[in-house]
Amino acid sequence: MTDTPVLLSLSNITKRFGALTANDSISLDLHRGEILALLGENGAGKTTLMNILFGHYVQDEGDVRVLGNGGLRALPPGSPGAALRAGIGMVHQHFTLAENLSGLANIRLGTEPLVSFGREGAARAKVQKIIAESGLDVDLERRVADLTVGEKQRIEILKALYRDAKVLILDEPTAVLTPQEAEGLFAVLRRLAANGLGVIFISHKLGEVLAVSHRILVLRGGKTAGELETAVADRRAIADLMVGKAVAAVVRTPANPGEVLFALEDVSLHGAGGGRALSGVHLTLRAGEVVGLAGVSGNGQSGIAALISGLAVPTSGTMRLYGDTVTRPDPRALVAKGVARMPEDRQHDGVVGTMSVADNIAIEEVRSGAFSRMGLLDRKAMRERAASAISAYDVRCQGPDAEARLLSGGNVQKLILARVLERGPRVILANQPTRGLDVGAQAEVHRRILAARDRGAAVLVISEDLDELFALADRFVVVHAGELQDAGPSDGLDRGTIGLMMAGQGPAAAELAS
Repeated sequence: MTDTPVLLSLSNITKRFGALTANDSISLDLHRGEILALLGENGAGKTTLMNILFGHYVQDEGDVRVLGNGGLRALPPGSPGAALRAGIGMVHQHFTLAENLSGLANIRLGTEPLVSFGREGAARAKVQKIIAESGLDVDLERRVADLTVGEKQRIEILKALYRDAKVLILDEPTAVLTPQEAEGLFAVLRRLAANGLGVIFISHKLGEVLAVSHRILVLRGGKTAGELETAVADRRAIADLMVGKAVAAVVRTPANPGEVLFALEDVSLHGAGGGRALSGVHLTLRAGEVVGLAGVSGNGQSGIAALISGLAVPTSGTMRLYGDTVTRPDPRALVAKGVARMPEDRQHDGVVGTMSVADNIAIEEVRSGAFSRMGLLDRKAMRERAASAISAYDVRCQGPDAEARLLSGGNVQKLILARVLERGPRVILANQPTRGLDVGAQAEVHRRILAARDRGAAVLVISEDLDELFALADRFVVVHAGELQDAGPSDGLDRGTIGLMMAGQGPAAAELAS
């Protein structure tokens, strides 16, 4: 791609937030027709860099230049309007569409008046031309509220192309897509690149990066860690760059499932507004087995997690723990009975930021008397437990008294792991256990989960990353529109079959289609 013109050039971009340097002299060039993958763990500086490019932040040093008439021209800092006029388009992970308007109206929104005599026909013709050239086929007349997630994403991309974008930034674009929808997106991106568009593809899924990009830029700790041509890259090389050292592979050995420790029997759960979040769900978790729960975000995973955590009560059906019916789920009682959870939102639901590491590790056991003497907290015992956990789980912090809010995302997750696993729980809910973590931290979390399984725990892993589920799960279940399907042992499955089930096809139909 180096023989094609540079569309975008970032030179020595530095951005500081107080004492923290989020971007430290980062440079990159994006060429016409190139798909550049931008990788890095949570906190590596990717989001800050893109916010500078799109004008949401102003850099302290360096400049951004975009191809215009007469060559590369400096982009005024801190101006999203200037970025849009220069041809930079961005599709965020969470879409910003007006659900009550049509696809065409959303594409035009913010660019031109929706009510303008004779303009709608010209706008429709322009969009249809873009669709023909890009393959972004979607019904422009339907309300956005009635479109699938993949179709909504296509509207977002069409919106950027309608504004004559030369550069398209996609932030974690497959997080809400089935594997089949992701493959469709990749085909579109390849076609757009072939037509001269430059694409920056931000992701943490190494398989997707290898499948769609031409070049890979890795950030680590706010700096450029390295650059690879995708044609000669592999997962190990990328992982080593992201972490800064070799990452040992985690191998899942065959499971030896035992007795059923937790079960949902024909469970339904009402969601917000009285609608059904779950309908007639059957789920069994056995000792010594990891069950992987796959599904497009928002299809019922949060309801299942809430039931296991004791944060929700079934509207109908039966929940059993160790064979006994749970009539009134209570988080504290479930913890006391050996149920542990790694919550999806670890920063808000997993720790209390203003409390110390020692307090956060002990927080679920304080009422049990494990850390009290004669009715008073045993601070020495809490610090000793924390010091042991910090060492065993490599929690990088300033000791047991450090505030949890000062820890990175990866270290918060290690803290939660220590709190969850050191008690030797019998049932474990791991909800998005490695989201945003670098591959080294991911590997450590995976090792700990599999070790818990091998000690006899029943584990449910909820993840939007199929690579993660295939690495951990002995058995798959798939949720779609609040209904759960048993996909069977993971060794007999592939991504295509799971993807079709995520889209609502039954196991038999998915198997035939794949």
